[in-house]
Amino acid sequence: MSTTIVRHVAAEKKVNPSDLRPLYEVIDPEALDLLFDPLTDGTLRASGRVIFEYSGCQVVVTGTGDVQATLLESS
Repeated sequence: MSTTIVRHVAAEKKVNPSDLRPLYEVIDPEALDLLFDPLTDGTLRASGRVIFEYSGCQVVVTGTGDVQATLLESS
């Protein structure tokens, strides 16, 4: 999940993923993975969502594993 988030944000900002600050400075990647791991029977979670800001983007991660990164407007 962490790599996917970093790639989406880098693509949205049109930068190399290595140019971004470490994701762990914003959110605990292991906790995020645990939240969205499949259920014990292997099925994907049908609900749940986490929204946070990372490197100038709003990131939305859903229970189905979808990741969206949207560039925030500068103030």
